[in-house]
Amino acid sequence: MKADAHPDYHMITVQMTNGETFQTRSTWGKEGDTMTLEIDPTSHPAWTGGQRLVNEGGRVARFNKRFGGLSLKK
Repeated sequence: MKADAHPDYHMITVQMTNGETFQTRSTWGKEGDTMTLEIDPTSHPAWTGGQRLVNEGGRVARFNKRFGGLSLKK
């Protein structure tokens, strides 16, 4: 195995958007640095359920919605 093949892996502090902090090991920054997150699981809509999913059906439903009133009968 090559010497110095891996980056420096050290302890940092991560600060969530609500102010909570925790320590983890990372290659980011230097030993003891604080990473401040702009988006995290406590604020992002993907985790909080804030996404508004619009389900209007598939192709057939859209076709029927658009052309449902038409008829081939005379």
